[in-house]
Amino acid sequence: MEHLNTQPNFGHPGRTALHAYSPGDDFYELLIDTHRGLSDDTSRLVNARLVLLLANHIGSLDVLREALAAARAGVAAQTTGEAAR
Repeated sequence: MEHLNTQPNFGHPGRTALHAYSPGDDFYELLIDTHRGLSDDTSRLVNARLVLLLANHIGSLDVLREALAAARAGVAAQTTGEAAR
């Protein structure tokens, strides 16, 4: 992937995390908190809105194209593996 950064990249600019996993864990906690108490339908709408907001923030069609392909490939590989079981 030429444009998409798939390495851990969470954190606060200018600050070093105490543990490499901590900023990713912090994001996961924020994501869970965002969905807490929502119905399944509302949660799906929040996810869709989040995707569009982040895509707009990224702005680069090259990066977005790679991200969409990587997301789909990851899910396709997972569902293919489940079907083989």
